[in-house]
Amino acid sequence: MKLLRYGPEGSEKPGLLDKDGKIRDLSGVIADVGGAAISDLSWANGLDIDSLPVVEGDPRLGACVTGTGKFICIGLNYADHAAETGATVPPEPVIFQKATSAICGPNDNVIIPRNSVATDWEVELGVVIGMKAKYVSEAEALEHVAGYCVINDVSERDFQTKRSGQWTKGKSCDTFGPTGPWLVTRDEVADPQNLKMWLTVNGETKQDGSSKTMVYGVAHVVSYLSQFMSLHPGDIISTGTPPGVGMGFKPPQYLKAGDVIELGIEGLGTQKQTVIAD
Repeated sequence: MKLLRYGPEGSEKPGLLDKDGKIRDLSGVIADVGGAAISDLSWANGLDIDSLPVVEGDPRLGACVTGTGKFICIGLNYADHAAETGATVPPEPVIFQKATSAICGPNDNVIIPRNSVATDWEVELGVVIGMKAKYVSEAEALEHVAGYCVINDVSERDFQTKRSGQWTKGKSCDTFGPTGPWLVTRDEVADPQNLKMWLTVNGETKQDGSSKTMVYGVAHVVSYLSQFMSLHPGDIISTGTPPGVGMGFKPPQYLKAGDVIELGIEGLGTQKQTVIAD
């Protein structure tokens, strides 16, 4: 299934995308896309999708999951991306947090924060936890995944690297976490380590990669994280980005007001954001 949330910010309703690309209202079936609804998908057994109400028009899409307690990111997880930034591949996954207040809809505006000089883009494979994971093995890790989604890990590089401390301050500004358009359930993604990924700015291709070049794959990352903290339904893991980010160009290329970012991952849908200044 392709689960989604639609409607005005703060008032989203649950829905799904049917085989014809129409949004169907799920509010009569589940309360929202998150929590119990993604930890136990038995409600979908025998669901007559054609009987669900069609959502007319072209509604705003919200983030494809709600109730996210942790937004965990994996840094330098593509060898070719690490090389373009002048970094070495770490011996273990690099973990940092992105504030959940950064989460927004897949097509909402991206806001350049005040005093920013280096706002950047990163297309990433998002992993949404569906079942509590604690001390899980790599072999059983994917059983704890509800599904996958597209994430733009928007980053302010000066805040991230030149303002002292951890990366979090450069990753957590409002609108720095477009998530969706859909939560594609695990059964529809045959191999999360073989998905094409791309991103353009103003129609010019910047990133053109694949999750197959990920250093630490999804199963390893879920298992690894679960050794340090419990993962809960609705938690999001953003698994890193392939090369082509703005800071990797010589000279660097960063976002400015009026730019249009488009990005997508094979089978998981696309996003489109207009950049505005705060």
